[in-house]
Amino acid sequence: MTHNRINQGPKIALFEPDIPQNTAAIIRTCSCLGAKLEIIEPCGFFFSDKRFKRVVMDYMDKGQIKRYENFNLFLAEKKNQRIILMTTKASISYTKFKFKKDDTILFGRESAGVPEKIHKLIKYRLIIPMKKNKRSLNVSSSVAIVLAESLKQTKLI
Repeated sequence: MTHNRINQGPKIALFEPDIPQNTAAIIRTCSCLGAKLEIIEPCGFFFSDKRFKRVVMDYMDKGQIKRYENFNLFLAEKKNQRIILMTTKASISYTKFKFKKDDTILFGRESAGVPEKIHKLIKYRLIIPMKKNKRSLNVSSSVAIVLAESLKQTKLI
């Protein structure tokens, strides 16, 4: 897949990410699969963090990443677009959902997800089904799983 599809496909949004290695791995995934990444700040680390740099390597394409100072600015820009929240609190599986090419797929903080007020604002909430008694997948794994399904459904891969 070439990078000229970056603006045609889904966008991955991270809400206040707090683990630099996960964010770096997600940047690599988005770069390799041609998805734009949106980061809602504040982050729990600096982009100069050596743990971040070790994982991101040379995949840090600033044209592929958009940063928002806060959730309200993110939401204002998305007012006419679909936002899909990935959450362990949803009941609809991501495989049962019909993705569109220009969706924004939102993932919460590794440590706490997204606040309840954001859950209430987002119309579409999906889950990755897991075995009982398991809390959650790593966020970078979750991004890869859902992004692949979205790209498959929209025939972008």
